[in-house]
Amino acid sequence: MLYFDIRSLEAGAASVDGTLVITDPVWQDDDSRPVETGVHVVGRLSSAGAGRFYFSGRFEGAAVAECRRCLREVTVSVSEEMHLLFAESGVDAADEDDVVPIPRGARELDLRPVVREEWLLAVPAFALCREDCQGLCPECGADRNTEACTCPPPSDPRWDSLREMRESES
Repeated sequence: MLYFDIRSLEAGAASVDGTLVITDPVWQDDDSRPVETGVHVVGRLSSAGAGRFYFSGRFEGAAVAECRRCLREVTVSVSEEMHLLFAESGVDAADEDDVVPIPRGARELDLRPVVREEWLLAVPAFALCREDCQGLCPECGADRNTEACTCPPPSDPRWDSLREMRESES
């Protein structure tokens, strides 16, 4: 469960153990979504004073990305700690950048939008299928991990004069 009754939170802390599934409406079309298992969230949500709540926990999941060198599809693990302060609008801390605002008079505290945002920040922008990935040939497009490329190595024309001098000395 990723949403909580604020009145029960004011009375005592709550354990968080839920999953943000890939079919949840909180996800947007261009989001880097998790694989079928979703994003598993665990932690503790407690009152931090009048109109304030503190969440401490973590999330785990896996995302599908493209290898930045060979463009193969690769699954990457994503795991991150989260420490969040929620505050009702109008409370002093609610206007700070690192505080999640709660509408005044809200009855529920929904963790899903914040988990989505933290997930998007944690998913690596540049994934690798493996550390020694050789990537694609820039000339013919061959995957150098699976086949040999017969293209000559690229040369920089700015060095042509020096190459000619070296060849003339031989």
